[in-house]
Amino acid sequence: MIARIVSAFILLVVVAGGAWAQQQTLRVVGTVDGFDGQVLAIKSDKLGEVKVNLTADATVFGVAKAALDDVKPGSYIGVGAMPLPDGSQRAIQVTILAESQRGLSEGHRPWDARPNSTMTNGTVDQTVASVDGQVVMVKYKEGEKKIVVPPDAVILAYVAGDKSELKPGARIAIVRAVKKPDGMMETNRVNVGRGEVVPQ
Repeated sequence: MIARIVSAFILLVVVAGGAWAQQQTLRVVGTVDGFDGQVLAIKSDKLGEVKVNLTADATVFGVAKAALDDVKPGSYIGVGAMPLPDGSQRAIQVTILAESQRGLSEGHRPWDARPNSTMTNGTVDQTVASVDGQVVMVKYKEGEKKIVVPPDAVILAYVAGDKSELKPGARIAIVRAVKKPDGMMETNRVNVGRGEVVPQ
């Protein structure tokens, strides 16, 4: 009986481990080297030369400069920030997401941009001016966060794009490239910088 339980546990671990391995994801940031309509060749500072297969339903979003005035009540935003002693967050970057992205990764969690940083995705409830910068209350399913947006915070906006923007030299970022068992990477979304914007 014990042997059966142990065997079942080992099988569960192996299956779970295999599933995890199949869903291993990477962030890919770099410059487009080439695109044949399906496979995107990228030169990445961190990963070197990589190729990522775009799924049939893959979407492209342009990332453009925006202003704090564009962050309005009802906007769905993503805020990369550093925690403050009082529990609020000091924004490093505020990204206004496209309406089609509403609900994407909603919540508050760690961010990998820098040590101890956080990411909050949610809907703007209200904005109020303060001595430290604009204060934005962001609500999400599990709660809300007070975000202080200083004058030096980067403000960006996602806008609908298309695959024609994936030209050699374009700066792109893939948040979740899934590494398949055969080693090939795949994604259903690519962010491409517009103008001088370098997406992260």
